[in-house]
Amino acid sequence: MSLDKLKNRDVSVDDYINIFEDNYPKTSWGQFKQVVKRSFRGELFKGLGIVLNIMREALFKGEMQTVQYPAEKLPIGPRYRAVHKLLALLESGENRCIGCGLCEKICIANCIRMDTKIDENSRKEVLEYSINMGRCIFCGYCAEVCPELAIVHGGRYENASEQRAHFALKEDLLTPIDKLLEQKEYPGFGAVSPDADEKIKKTPLSY
Repeated sequence: MSLDKLKNRDVSVDDYINIFEDNYPKTSWGQFKQVVKRSFRGELFKGLGIVLNIMREALFKGEMQTVQYPAEKLPIGPRYRAVHKLLALLESGENRCIGCGLCEKICIANCIRMDTKIDENSRKEVLEYSINMGRCIFCGYCAEVCPELAIVHGGRYENASEQRAHFALKEDLLTPIDKLLEQKEYPGFGAVSPDADEKIKKTPLSY
């Protein structure tokens, strides 16, 4: 293609086809007949048949097509990135988070804040861990980079609020102590895959 043809933006002459439809009704009676003709075609009764069939299944067979939210909720995928969840250790009940700060460093939305100190057991203790849900874009980088699988994306996706101060803090994300025995290894985003042990290649030690 030459440069002149490339610069020529007037393509209406060759590529466009003008269609002139002159059979519009001219009188009011013609317009009425056109409406009646278009309304009572087979497509109208076909659509009504589909609606009546769905109503019959809902009324007499109990096959409802709607979900009674919030009493009923649709299932979400195991890799869905919803509100974060901090897991705890089943043995001691302590938080799995070791305070490495990788999630805070990799967060591209700059919404994670962490404050740590060294406790009496020479273990780094997390004093404050907060996630600003108003800024979080739920990319999942924090769950991917966590070496202890402490932070994962849970299944709670209802995080709407009228106040900015109501967005999640550490206490809202931690697993409660009384429900620690019910905690299971979360299969969601950021968790280890079920066949992780088979994928790991065993290497011999040098000693």
